[in-house]
Amino acid sequence: MSDKQIATLAGGCFWCLEAVYEQMTGVEKVVSGYIAGAQPNPSYEAVCTGTTGHAEAVQITFDPEQVSYGELLSVFFSIHDPTTLNRQGNDRGTQYRSAIYFHNEAQRVEAAEIMSELKKQHVFPAPIVTELVAATIFYPAEDYHQHYYANHPGQGYCQFVVAPKVAKFKEHFAAKVK
Repeated sequence: MSDKQIATLAGGCFWCLEAVYEQMTGVEKVVSGYIAGAQPNPSYEAVCTGTTGHAEAVQITFDPEQVSYGELLSVFFSIHDPTTLNRQGNDRGTQYRSAIYFHNEAQRVEAAEIMSELKKQHVFPAPIVTELVAATIFYPAEDYHQHYYANHPGQGYCQFVVAPKVAKFKEHFAAKVK
């Protein structure tokens, strides 16, 4: 049996990433939260001001025998726009930045290689602005943010923003859906 690993990713609103990764084979847990800011134990309200420096992110616990870190990143780059600085759709501010927070050198190297390959292949029409930085303290978001899409599928943001990302994941990564 393999040891579980952690991946921490930011790609806009954490509800979107959480909803997708919760449905991915090999992912055992997804926690929405905040990372890379200056204020300890930030609240959602504080992070929304854009002044704490935190990004909305998800911390993913996964089994590398079932899903690789590279596969997690492939999904990451397919469900958000890594070319828009501090923005995903109508969500604007540094808290919505695209970032990969690596937990070890192997993750850093693999993420850098994947980003380099995406650039070489001109997969995106604009330069990738995804930050690649070492993981810092991750603060879980308030309970009401956890499993948000699963608990509120009829909510407007979930229907119009989250659901299309989940559908895209299911279409393009059907073999990785739980």
